[in-house]
Amino acid sequence: MKPFKFQTTGSLLSEVGATEKIGQIMAGMGCQKVAFVTDTMILDLGLAEAALNGLKTAGVEVHIIDNVVADPPEAVIRAAVAEAKMQAIDGVVSVGGGSSLDTAKLISVLAHPKVEQDLDNMYGISMVKGARLPLVLAPTTAGTGSEVTPISIVTTRSCEKKGVVSPVLLPDWAILDAELTVGLPAHITAATGIDAMVHAIEAFTTKHAKNILSDTLAKQALQLLGGAIRTACIDGQNRAARSDMLLGSMLAGMAFANAPVAAVHALAYPLGGHFHVPHGLSNAIILPHVLEFNMADELAASQYAEIAPIIFPELAGQSTGEICTGMVQGFKNLGPELGMKSSLRDVGVNHNDLPMLAEDAMKQSRLLVNNPREMTYDAALAIYTAAL
Repeated sequence: MKPFKFQTTGSLLSEVGATEKIGQIMAGMGCQKVAFVTDTMILDLGLAEAALNGLKTAGVEVHIIDNVVADPPEAVIRAAVAEAKMQAIDGVVSVGGGSSLDTAKLISVLAHPKVEQDLDNMYGISMVKGARLPLVLAPTTAGTGSEVTPISIVTTRSCEKKGVVSPVLLPDWAILDAELTVGLPAHITAATGIDAMVHAIEAFTTKHAKNILSDTLAKQALQLLGGAIRTACIDGQNRAARSDMLLGSMLAGMAFANAPVAAVHALAYPLGGHFHVPHGLSNAIILPHVLEFNMADELAASQYAEIAPIIFPELAGQSTGEICTGMVQGFKNLGPELGMKSSLRDVGVNHNDLPMLAEDAMKQSRLLVNNPREMTYDAALAIYTAAL
């Protein structure tokens, strides 16, 4: 067995209603005033109430930062950090989607009183210097796995999506509370669920850092996600399906945090940066076309054949080629079946935009090096064309 390392969140609590315990957890870490990072929709829906009440009961003062938006731009993060510093917070909590969780991670570092580092100097791998404040994350969608990853994604001034990657960003606690995802609209459930599947698939087939632990987590994630996604979309109140989705997303997050994602994400990021397409939907549109491209690699094809029947059991027992083809078609069908848009035209992209998208995708070298088949500009352009 090849040597490998594996890093993840320090502690995990998976329990329906667990967010009310966040106050006890923060008080136990010595926090007296925390930044509570979320967005206005989460507050309006009442999804933050249990956590806020728990913090109040535990005697922890709260300053709410609710200006987070999807694909958070640098300006939003800088403003949030300045606000947190002004309030002299000593801990960070986030209840929200992946953008809120990613923003909270960066605030926990940049608002630390002993850290003198600018966001511009943190992009890339292991560029974060110093420490962070106590950090607890509770996701409200089953998709990003951000609660167990050392990654924050930021939209730069040039509309490029860049990653800050460092184990410093791993939180102290991840809180999995399926109650936070009950009633989530079907199209969001579908998009975030397929996003989590992409995390598991790309972790299983990554060219670098693939290991037995990430493989095991990826397979279990696909088992949970593939088995629950249709039920969760049809019956948003089904707590068993919601719990399986949330756990599957977290396991996929653990997998790709240690065995990194590749071309699906690299080609999806420009869609978010330029057209503000939600990340999960971007991944869902691009996924089958990257799968089709990677199938030409013999090793990737054998890996797809190993995991495809977990998601699509009807493919079991067929040849490698038949399973791969069936996997591609299965994902082409799954999005529309769950009520999702399925082409780039559906999200406002036209043929003239494709060269720009391909150029931007090629800037994602941190991700492209992990793809099982070498990605070129011409290949990226062909994939976007096929997805149009």
